[in-house]
Amino acid sequence: MGAQGEKYVWFLAFLAVIAAKFTGILQYSGLLFVTLIAITVIRYRRRLYITICMLPRDCRMVYRFGKLTWKNFVFDRNNTTILTLFKERVKKEPHKPCFYFGDQIWTVRDVEDFSNRVAQVFLAAGYTKGDVVGLFMGNCPEYVCIWLGLAKLGVITALVNSNLRSYPLIHSLNVAKLKAIISSGELASAVQEVAESLDFPAEHYQYGGQQNENSAKDLKVLMDTASTDLPEIKSPTYKDKLLYIYTSGTTGLPKAAVLPHSRYLLITMAAEHLLALRADDIIYNPLPLYHTAGGVIGTGPALVVGNPVVLRTKFSASSYWTDCIKYNCSVGQYIGEMCRYILAVPPKPHDSTHRVRIMVGNGMRHTIWETFVNRFKVGQITELYASTEGNVNIINLDNKIGAVGCFPQFVPNSLLPIGLIKVDPNTNEPIRDKQGLCIRCGPNEPGMFVGLISSSNAIRDFHGYVDKTASSKKVLHNVFKKGDKAFLSGDILVTDEFGYLYFKDRTGDTFRWKGENVATAEVESVIINVIGLQDAAVYGVQVPEQEGKAGMAAIADPNNDLDFKALADGLDKTLPSYARPIFIRVLGKMDMTGTFKIKKNELQEDGFDPIKIKDRLYFRFGKEYIPLTSQLYQDILKGIVRV
Repeated sequence: MGAQGEKYVWFLAFLAVIAAKFTGILQYSGLLFVTLIAITVIRYRRRLYITICMLPRDCRMVYRFGKLTWKNFVFDRNNTTILTLFKERVKKEPHKPCFYFGDQIWTVRDVEDFSNRVAQVFLAAGYTKGDVVGLFMGNCPEYVCIWLGLAKLGVITALVNSNLRSYPLIHSLNVAKLKAIISSGELASAVQEVAESLDFPAEHYQYGGQQNENSAKDLKVLMDTASTDLPEIKSPTYKDKLLYIYTSGTTGLPKAAVLPHSRYLLITMAAEHLLALRADDIIYNPLPLYHTAGGVIGTGPALVVGNPVVLRTKFSASSYWTDCIKYNCSVGQYIGEMCRYILAVPPKPHDSTHRVRIMVGNGMRHTIWETFVNRFKVGQITELYASTEGNVNIINLDNKIGAVGCFPQFVPNSLLPIGLIKVDPNTNEPIRDKQGLCIRCGPNEPGMFVGLISSSNAIRDFHGYVDKTASSKKVLHNVFKKGDKAFLSGDILVTDEFGYLYFKDRTGDTFRWKGENVATAEVESVIINVIGLQDAAVYGVQVPEQEGKAGMAAIADPNNDLDFKALADGLDKTLPSYARPIFIRVLGKMDMTGTFKIKKNELQEDGFDPIKIKDRLYFRFGKEYIPLTSQLYQDILKGIVRV
């Protein structure tokens, strides 16, 4: 098809010259001009062909991003916040469903009244603009209403991961410098256990559950007597801080990213315009509300746009489609490994009887994409690349398998505010030219994704973290011209010649072995495909006297039925020798973040020591995997057995 297209462009150029000559339309000077154009067309026929082929895709993307940019410009000019937009919703449609939760239906008016009570309670307690309150609860409509009520006072809410305990919880609370923390009844004891270890004395409010002798203030009782009127205080502004949302902590302790009203509205408008939401769409959101995907993408349409959202206490792979059918959902969310878990559920008659037309999220592995679509008959998979704090946010609008977005082909790369830059494979430091500037990658050249920072543009702004030192590490200076600066995503992506972008790996995950770079995400996809949708994490471990790191894979095998011969054969058929894991660790269950990403940090720290690790360990010996005994481990360390 591509070759035919190129010949077609060449043929058109040739006909233009002949026609101009023999019809007498152009004299010799004009003919020379047309000839030069024809030569240019012929020389760049492949580039021109791609640009023409991708024009519908690129025009659609630019049009939608244009609407998004204009909308946020208007919000900035009018000093719009989520509060002003939600107030309009209350006036316009107070009785329309806002959230579905189990058998509960929360209308817009219900959300308004509840959030106003929260605001009144904390206003009476002396909380003012700029104070920070931690929210430590599971998924429920009250969760959204509490931070919305605090926002009406200008109070910033830190959305704390409800799975954290002990030191990670202490770290998250200390980083935000909390004045108070609100917990649900079942999580109150976790707060009390760490209360004395906090750097700042924080009041503890408990919502629901049984009170004990060391009880916190009962928020539910306080709200019972509070007014449902909106507090009469100065409203927050477009650029005021709204939330602190923590990074997932896959490679270390979480960092609190700053999310102002401007960014919440940007993400919400992106969901509306890029997905082209319809007025009757109902969104299914089983994601945790403490993270951006569930807490912003999954709540903004309900609060701002007018699309009801279905909330669920916890994601269930077996209930995904039955829930979508029950609530008549037309848009479904996913993240991380969720789609693989859904696909692993045995087929059911109702797998394709839902009305879900779009699924949106990130983390859909290309190895299961087509199988997932064929089985569940979802019309559009909208894979996106985004981060809570970053300004490099792109989206796949045309179902290109494996892609997370694209670069428009009719716009020169030099004019784009985002791009892939070449980095040193060993240090991940940017490679610079003679002028000291970064070098953009060409097609099929992996590079780090960066986005130029502009504080005057909500789409291009970078608000950073509460920790200013952590923020500075994500900013790169003198990128494409002297004096500019860009956000460093820390992720390696690659683009094909049609401009489609594909996630390749995180810089912290890529390791070097036998002089080659190993992308863990690619190896994980192969392993999962071979062993049948089970959890797998790939990482590098240090072996004495060896340069680089040897590949190791942790695999979840709860039923103890992993076929090591089939695994070895499958890896040999698909991966080059340097990318095949040397060590295998078999787990009963994989430790995951709340957003369904595997925690690799602790696995990597454990290494491959059979004395330290109680799980079953295996070593790649020749064509097979054999048990890694203490004696074999010592032989590897001494160099008797070569890796």
